[in-house]
Amino acid sequence: MKLANRQLFGFDNTLVRDLHGLYQTWQPVSAPAPNLLVLNDSLAVELDLDPDALRSAEGVAALVGNAAPPGAANVALAYAGHQFGGYSPRLGDGRALLLGEIVDGRGHRFDVHLKGSGRTPFARGGDGKAAVGPMLREYVVGEALHALAIPTTRALAVIATGEEVLRERPLPGAVLARVAASHIRVGTFQYAAATGDSDLLRRLADHAIARHYPAVAGAEQPYLALLDAVVDAQAALIAKWMLVGFVHGVMNTDNMTISGESIDFGPCAFIDVHHPSAVFSSIDQFGRYAYGNQPRIGLWNLARLAGTLLPLVAADVDEAVEAVTEVLQRFTPRYEQHWLEGMRAKLGLRSAGPDDRALVDDLLARMTDAALDHTETFRALAKVLRGADPPPEALEPWVTSWRARLAAEGSHEAPAAAAMDRVNPLYIARNHLVEEALTAATDGDLAPLHDLVALLKHPFDAVPGHDRYALAAPGDAPPHVTYCGT
Repeated sequence: MKLANRQLFGFDNTLVRDLHGLYQTWQPVSAPAPNLLVLNDSLAVELDLDPDALRSAEGVAALVGNAAPPGAANVALAYAGHQFGGYSPRLGDGRALLLGEIVDGRGHRFDVHLKGSGRTPFARGGDGKAAVGPMLREYVVGEALHALAIPTTRALAVIATGEEVLRERPLPGAVLARVAASHIRVGTFQYAAATGDSDLLRRLADHAIARHYPAVAGAEQPYLALLDAVVDAQAALIAKWMLVGFVHGVMNTDNMTISGESIDFGPCAFIDVHHPSAVFSSIDQFGRYAYGNQPRIGLWNLARLAGTLLPLVAADVDEAVEAVTEVLQRFTPRYEQHWLEGMRAKLGLRSAGPDDRALVDDLLARMTDAALDHTETFRALAKVLRGADPPPEALEPWVTSWRARLAAEGSHEAPAAAAMDRVNPLYIARNHLVEEALTAATDGDLAPLHDLVALLKHPFDAVPGHDRYALAAPGDAPPHVTYCGT
């Protein structure tokens, strides 16, 4: 669908209509000299938006917040949250605004949200603005996750503002135009529950059901069914993170969506060496959100969501607690199912076997002990099946067991290797490559970033002349550290 009369978005605003009390109308800060750095053409086309219109002066003005398209809501969303385990009753969009909602040709609804558009009433210190590097990081990582079939928010555009923001040093400023299935978070429910307004909480739950899980609306206990649906969505999401070695970095409850999308992954990273205790975020000093802790933290966050739903589940508190506890107990087996099915695929297995968990655990333990690269190891195992390379020395005894398992289910090694290469990426957003691209982009050279994203959009297919993009960081490289970019 091409846009008529230069209409950029055609916004709808169901959240504003349904959820008064969970937002404040606000206006973005004007950018003095906006310059479009990145437009995600493929995403624009998926959303039935016109990339040429978005590149126009009018489009850039809308994407940076200098002009409000017809129907734009311009609201800062309210939410609370547990940050590193400590509860904050009032967080909210401190430097972001929801422009509105668009509906694509398939009838799917998405938020368009500005990040770095200036302080709002929810600001907690700082200038409310953002730097080019962190906003481009969201673009790079969002596209990497999307190409790996991992649900995620995505960047529609990154626009330089033409001014500097002061961090450790002055940096060029930018605004991110982000697209999400919605921005309803566990923390949104925490905020609504904390108001004591039962009508607001019910309206929020009904809105979430209508937007994300309409099939549960007719359930005998729709709010319990909502919790169950979110439990499964998060179990599947976190399993996918774990399979590719993704570390979100800041799994606060205000960074967990009801939709099951990855969101707010500022200090994220992909592991190189496989290790459960891998931590990259500069603010995660005690490893709360380490790679291996992510399933446990996911369940902890879901328990906070369950607590907000108690008044909607049953009038009797004990009855409500018993009901939500039963639902929460489904998270771990569902996560294990999603994860183990994914691991079987990574190992070329077509069927379930009773000893598969032990086989996988043995592999991961050997990878940890030998400090093997997570991504390279699974690609290397496919080469072993083809006879192209010998197995890594640390894995030799395990490979014998694995080959016996493949033979027991009747799988031939060459087809199994081909199947492995379809699910095990060759290219991921390697930390050193991302930093290299972001440093160049901050200095005005976007070419390395475009080259990297082009590869990440096709993560399973080798591109001649790009061997270094498939390699881990050099062994003498310093430990990688990520920052929130706030």
